[in-house]
Amino acid sequence: MATGEEAVDRVRDLLEELVDSLELDADISVTETEDGILGELEGEDLGLFIGRRGQTIDAVQHLATRIVQRDAGEDERVRVTIDAAGWRERRREALEEEADEAAETALSEERPVSLEPMSAAERRIVHQHLRDREDVETHSEGDEPRRYLVVSPVIP
Repeated sequence: MATGEEAVDRVRDLLEELVDSLELDADISVTETEDGILGELEGEDLGLFIGRRGQTIDAVQHLATRIVQRDAGEDERVRVTIDAAGWRERRREALEEEADEAAETALSEERPVSLEPMSAAERRIVHQHLRDREDVETHSEGDEPRRYLVVSPVIP
């Protein structure tokens, strides 16, 4: 079973290796938070690390989680979040804006609106953002990796 400090070191080692291999100029910070482990990269030109629609950074986060989870053991769940240049917050804001636009379109045109395929984590952000609205509802359709979210007006 890994300690928090050992898990932080494992994530830092992974990020340093990737940054070196990709020849990126980035500062790496890895900390233990009450939510788990947070690895952050700051620097210029981190697009290669982030990838198209965050696919690369999500893969790195998955690998980091698997490494830490393997060391922690089956009984302990450890959440690992990897971010680069504030990308995750910017992506959340973009998804929430897209959700609001879809809701307004669904209401004004009185029809369901389908969003582009997105990851389960991104779909969850949209579901949570719209869940308190009484005028629209959301559900997911399709199969991974092309699963997408539908925003529909609630007809009284």
